[in-house]
Formats: sequence, C-alpha cells, structure tokens
Amino acid sequence: MDLLENVDKSWTLFLDRDGVINHEKKLDYILHRGEFLFYDGVKEAMKIFNEMFGKIIIVTNQRGIGKKMMTDEDLHDIHNFMIDEVTLSGGRIDSIYYCSSMDNDCYDRKPNPGMAYKAQKDFPNIDLNKSIIIGNNLSDMEFGRNAGMITLFVATTNPGVMLPDPLINYRFEDLYQAAVYLAKRV
Repeated sequence: MDLLENVDKSWTLFLDRDGVINHEKKLDYILHRGEFLFYDGVKEAMKIFNEMFGKIIIVTNQRGIGKKMMTDEDLHDIHNFMIDEVTLSGGRIDSIYYCSSMDNDCYDRKPNPGMAYKAQKDFPNIDLNKSIIIGNNLSDMEFGRNAGMITLFVATTNPGVMLPDPLINYRFEDLYQAAVYLAKRV
C-alpha cells in the first residue's frame, strides 16, 4: 500500500531546513544569510509542494543561538530571506518553528515532537496522521514517528542511510526528487 496515495490539500508538509532546503555546514551553523545556499531544485520543489499541501511548516533545531554564536534576529533574517526566495519562485512557507535549546531532552528539540504540537496548536486543522516530514537525519525521522507522521528521508548529507530502516517510509536523493515522486501520486 502506498502511504502517499491520498495526499491532498488537507495534508501538512513538515520540512527540516539545513541539509534539506539549504546546504549545511559540516559541524557548524548557518550564522547569517550570506551562508544560506539553496540546494539545486529546492525552489522548484517548493512550488510543487505549494500546489499539493494545505500547510507547509519548517521545523529546525538551531543550537547556534543557544551557543551564543548567533541571535534570534540573525535567524529571523535568514528565514525572511528563505521565505522571500521561496515565495518569488511560486512556493510558500506557512510557518517556521525552531528550537535553540542546548538540552537534548527539551520537548521542542527534535527528535522530540514538541514543534509538531506547537504547529498543531497554532493551526488546529493540522492532522498529524495526515502529515509528512522530510528530513536528512534519522532524528528528523524519529521526530516524525514520535508525532505520527509519514517519514521521507533525503540523502543529501547522509547518503549511506538506506532502506529498509524502521524510521523511514520513503528515501530520496534530494528534495526535488521527493517532490516529483509526490506530484505523481496526486
């Protein structure tokens, strides 16, 4: 059975940021907009998702704030740039949730599901059983499982992760490949 066969505008897409939408810095943080570089095909993917999903939500751990390497304002500047670029390309981002906590046990820090429940509180029409998470780390997949979502793994930064894996429903090379696959299901 294809878990994605009934995706429509009543569904929500949750996306990780670094390593999914933009290139991540190995063992470091994107500290300002000049370091934020979209992966090829991401803007096209976001346009495809815009047509498919009722809500598109970014969920991202941002420990660089907790480490005082950047401020909330720095992060908002990066996110405003990302939103503007996605919007100009015909896509959209409805909301962004981030966790800057240094505590791995923080309920809002992935893989814990706190950011999903915050989004659901802000947007009561979100049904987490009709939601998808796309991420590049197993912690993103665990976040999805913890919140009851379908999990799509993109291998941009972790190409060695293969199926089968109990945390992953689907695996793609990048976000654009995932978008094309989903578009064929609708």
